Amino acid sequence: MIIIETISFSEAFKYPFKTPKRLLYALLIFVPIIGWLALFGYGVRLVNEFIEGRYEGPIKLDFMEDLKFGFMVFLKSLPFYIIYIIILFAAMYVSEGLGNIISLLLGFFVVPMLAVNFFRKQTVESFFEFSVLNVVRDNLGEYIITVLKQYALVIIFMVLSIVLVGIPGMLFTNSIFVANMYGRLVERKAEASL
Repeated sequence: MIIIETISFSEAFKYPFKTPKRLLYALLIFVPIIGWLALFGYGVRLVNEFIEGRYEGPIKLDFMEDLKFGFMVFLKSLPFYIIYIIILFAAMYVSEGLGNIISLLLGFFVVPMLAVNFFRKQTVESFFEFSVLNVVRDNLGEYIITVLKQYALVIIFMVLSIVLVGIPGMLFTNSIFVANMYGRLVERKAEASL
């Protein structure tokens, strides 16, 4: 059984700079659609690295493979996001305040863990495996700290975007803490039950 340690804030911050040349992958953001899909596929592969506890630095981009992979994962994620948008529009229709509350609750407590589960399993059904949210319920304090650390990291990289290095930092670490928690609590529990 692999033991995955909790990643520290400083280690997460340093992660994108371990292989500085790979920060240039973020330039694909300026290539509409195909660049975005390649980055999406690459991002999913990064999340899987985080789940497995590997933080040596950003992995190598394989443009064509990541493009195909990103396209397939994007297609598989559409049903979830369509339902998510319908729920938000319905809540906004009832009341703008209710819509904002539901958006906040889903965006903070539900979507991050379901997204990491989806990135790990890459099936349409995995985005609807609400049982994975038991980890959030059972470890609520740790989960809140994990998501707050994720937001703090994003804010730091947003500030660093002034000198441009923050953009790839945000792209390459946007789920690092939630993926680490998923790897420690979901994958470890699954391995232990085998």
